[in-house]
Amino acid sequence: MYTLYLDSSDKNMSIGITKDNVLIAHFHGKAWQKQSELMTKVLDDLFFDNKINPKNIKEIVVGIGPGSYTGVRIALTIAKVFAFSLNIPIYPISSLRLLADFDKPSICIINARSERSYVGVYNKEEIILNDSIIKNEQVLTYIKEHPEFILRGDILHLGMKQEVKSPIETMIKLRPFLKEAEDILTIKPCYMKEL
Repeated sequence: MYTLYLDSSDKNMSIGITKDNVLIAHFHGKAWQKQSELMTKVLDDLFFDNKINPKNIKEIVVGIGPGSYTGVRIALTIAKVFAFSLNIPIYPISSLRLLADFDKPSICIINARSERSYVGVYNKEEIILNDSIIKNEQVLTYIKEHPEFILRGDILHLGMKQEVKSPIETMIKLRPFLKEAEDILTIKPCYMKEL
């Protein structure tokens, strides 16, 4: 069975295709403000290069935010069109959660601008801190209070060294724990504006 994985919520865009839970095609790269131009092209190339008929996709896992307003909408719109036209399930997932290292407690961060960050904290399938929008000074305090946790995501704005990692591996590991969306048409992007 083929599963499609999509996320375009931040500076990087990620696409993965698995067959029977084995990753067979993958893209992860910079796409800031070009997600709408790049995602369908890269997806087409992955299908063509790997001789996969898009009609053979049987389910989709998609990051729904928080993150870039437009970026979040790109992956979700593509996922909805696919799922609706093929009558297949979608499994929405927090774009913060998919940044986590599945095997280690992780503080996941995306720059929310205006001295704020989107933050979620996870350990395997457990949610330790629900996705929140927090002032950067509070994020730095939380990081200091939890030195045993690893940092994932966009942390350059916090003055920290960033390790760029594709979220596809985590998405694959989390897939068995995700809940299928009941109605494709009512899946909404996750936008966090308030503190």
